[in-house]
Amino acid sequence: MNTIKRIDPRRPFTITVDGLRRITLGATGVAGAMDFAASGAAHREQPKPRRTSATPQHVMLVAAHADRGALDDHARQTLAAAALIADATTEIVLLVFGEFAGDAGALGADKLIELPTFDRRHFAPDDELNALAACVAAYAPVHLFLPDNAIGDGDLGRRYAAAANASVATHVVEIDASHVAAYVHANTAFASCALPEVILLAPNAVDPKLPFVGAGERVAWRFDGEPAATKGIVRDLGIEEMDAAQLALEEADFIVSAGNGVSDVPAFERLAATLGAAIGASRVAVDDGKFTRDKQIGATGKTVEASVYIAFGISGAVQHLQGIKDCRHVIAVNLDASAPIAKRANLTVIADAQETIAALNDAAAAARSARGTGAALLNSKAVAEGALA
Repeated sequence: MNTIKRIDPRRPFTITVDGLRRITLGATGVAGAMDFAASGAAHREQPKPRRTSATPQHVMLVAAHADRGALDDHARQTLAAAALIADATTEIVLLVFGEFAGDAGALGADKLIELPTFDRRHFAPDDELNALAACVAAYAPVHLFLPDNAIGDGDLGRRYAAAANASVATHVVEIDASHVAAYVHANTAFASCALPEVILLAPNAVDPKLPFVGAGERVAWRFDGEPAATKGIVRDLGIEEMDAAQLALEEADFIVSAGNGVSDVPAFERLAATLGAAIGASRVAVDDGKFTRDKQIGATGKTVEASVYIAFGISGAVQHLQGIKDCRHVIAVNLDASAPIAKRANLTVIADAQETIAALNDAAAAARSARGTGAALLNSKAVAEGALA
């Protein structure tokens, strides 16, 4: 019998002035829901209008790799850039390499082409190039957008531009309907030009929040091209697995971080191992000797860009908040509901950090015992992203 306590979806909560949900552990009843009903109207998102309903005459194509069924912030920003500069007669087509379970319309796309056979974890640059070229041939876009990153999209955009002899702009930090701009000469000069055929957008150049939605139509398009001729030359060595605790914090996608409210460090480290998360710490915890200096997160330590960041017992000094400003989802566990980190967090749990860590470790042990395996409690990172997306 599974003895894990499940979260009550009717658990009381309050909504902060910033529209964030705050849960208080141990509370019962429906007071929070009533508070939400009374004050939530101001924060309830109103339906957004369609960007355009006109008959499309032109196409802008956005290509990006999905990760665990979703697009990261950089890819969303790139899609938003195309949608923002498109006129009423231009259709935004999104080409996703990998499985995509999100709402393409909410992100600004009018059509979605999904290629689930392409996995971000497998290296197949020539096959991806052929698929992209086939999609360009089918839709004849006036511009092709890709995120300029180091995880496949930037490389794919450059490969396509070279193969098609297309004009291209890389590391684009400014864009509108008439021009793009980027820093050049080691960021000592600023260059601009008319919109090229291929646009590789730098991160954080565009706000992904749009005032409109796209049609979001899924298109049944398949790529049935021949395997690349260089298949025997390019060999995929796979992904090397490593202990998350040994991963550099700048590269970690899931981080649990300890502050002054964490007294039992071994219990915290067990939880991190169970969740498969990298370990971070506040400056106070490092100064106290609980963690080594390379674990410190903040303006005087490491700046991180994790998809999920869980802060246990961290009040959130300005320096620490600076270090996590680029994290996608932040969860704070703290007894002080007015702590600065609560203003930054997407979800705040008002509870003792040490008691919460112990409860999570107990739940993990119970789950392993019930299943009769050494498996972890669950893929907590995926669950956290799903709850906060």
